[in-house]
Amino acid sequence: MSIRISTPAKINLWLEIIGKRKDGYHEVSSLMLPIAVYDHLQVERMPERLSLSCEHPQVPTDGSNLACRAAQIFLKTAEITSGIHIQLEKNIPVGAGLGGGSADAAAVLLAMNQVFEERFSMLQLSHMAQKLGADVPFFLFKRPALATGIGEKIHPVEAVPQYPLVLVKPPLAVSTGWVYQSLKLTRGVSRIKIATFLAHPWQLHDFMENDLESVTLSEYPLLIKIKQWMMAQGAVGALMSGSGPTIFGVFAEMGQAERVGQLAKQVWDGCWVAATKAQTDPIAIFG
Repeated sequence: MSIRISTPAKINLWLEIIGKRKDGYHEVSSLMLPIAVYDHLQVERMPERLSLSCEHPQVPTDGSNLACRAAQIFLKTAEITSGIHIQLEKNIPVGAGLGGGSADAAAVLLAMNQVFEERFSMLQLSHMAQKLGADVPFFLFKRPALATGIGEKIHPVEAVPQYPLVLVKPPLAVSTGWVYQSLKLTRGVSRIKIATFLAHPWQLHDFMENDLESVTLSEYPLLIKIKQWMMAQGAVGALMSGSGPTIFGVFAEMGQAERVGQLAKQVWDGCWVAATKAQTDPIAIFG
């Protein structure tokens, strides 16, 4: 049996770092939005052996790949001895702060649950996802959500606008671990409230904050220039997603975002650029 599945990237409309725990992890509060940029995976049951293939030169195809680790956890939990092959078509840029690796891991869990006749509930899949990474559970549900705890507590949020977006990722590699280790200050408490946001979802200057920017932008001034450029093109707001280095701008209309996206490809030569939108409805993932 073979299953084809698509999985979206994400942006963090805000990312508050509340504090550092004794185990080294950070407590966060972040509104995560799936966006219309997708990886595609084909997951097929095999007689033996776990394998992954991908043509993207930056994607490992061994056990270090998070998608492979997801398959290993599923097989072990289900006590299945047969193998699986994963064919990954990578469109979400690698190391971008857009959650591509986590998205792929969640997709593998969902697809394997179909291949092996829905052995597990979504709650059980979520427990597996947490073992892989704090943001992996978000990608099981693929809809706007407030992530709290270390990012693993997912609270769905309704009535979020389908924000038109332009994303620019320069050819930089940013280590998430390094960013968190370099962070000096934390908030102590969350300032941004979901109810306030939903009452005024286009007053984005009140909500678009990322506490990790203080680390990443100071190391890479190019990102400051991209943010400033987004605002100069009429963005309602501009922010770094996750630990970076992708900068996204929110625009009032999709046509405006598409025009700015075309211009960005000329201005930011060598960068990955996408004009897209936030996905706020449940996403059809199997094809």
